[in-house]
Amino acid sequence: MKPIKIILAIIATTVLVAIDQWSKSFATNNLMGTPNIIVIENVLSLTYHRNAGAAFGILQGGRWFFIVFAVIILTAISIYYVKLPHDKVHNAIRFSLILIAAGGIGNSIDRILDGFVVDFLRFDFIDFPIFNVADIYVVTGTILMGILVIFFVKDDKPEKKEDRE
Repeated sequence: MKPIKIILAIIATTVLVAIDQWSKSFATNNLMGTPNIIVIENVLSLTYHRNAGAAFGILQGGRWFFIVFAVIILTAISIYYVKLPHDKVHNAIRFSLILIAAGGIGNSIDRILDGFVVDFLRFDFIDFPIFNVADIYVVTGTILMGILVIFFVKDDKPEKKEDRE
């Protein structure tokens, strides 16, 4: 892989992490200690929440587990990223990896510095946990990758004669 493509991936990841960190700073400075701010009536509101666990509040206080897990996943993403073939489908997979990495880094920064993650986006029309921009990156990247792998990535292994019969 060309170094310029790796540099562009690092820049894209850095920009996404910066947006996530800015949004959490905004939430902390403007939402902490205030009532919910309704963005779209009965759909979306802003609610400050500190989450010391993972999705849905599981594993509360598992700070170091999450940090070690993030380092392992980010290492795997980095290795996989550079080994992917160079075509449209795999470039889209690279984009999904950038999203997942940015989300993991964004939430890891919070865990390292504060011991918790700042969540502030809340769907009011369903009973769903409060979440943040990094969570959106991870979920969007994972869904995109799943769709790409299931529907667009072709298995390059030759078909065995027995499999055709």
